[in-house]
Amino acid sequence: MIDPTSEVPRWRQAHAILADRIRSGVYPPGSRVPSVVALSEELGISTPTAQKALRQLRDDGLTYTVPGFGSYVAKHPRDQS
Repeated sequence: MIDPTSEVPRWRQAHAILADRIRSGVYPPGSRVPSVVALSEELGISTPTAQKALRQLRDDGLTYTVPGFGSYVAKHPRDQS
């Protein structure tokens, strides 16, 4: 979970949690990742923080966004290890 005392920014912590879930198959290719609101509630972070984490996942090639529908796991996520 998010460590509020960590020097690692909260959005980076959220990004790492989500990337791990994608890589481990919790969110398989083609599945929808949680919304900004759902992530905010689950992880106890602000919506702008959740948005930044989701944007980084997209920039990393792990997800793609369908406007009006949400973010989905890419069929062949690029490995960012």
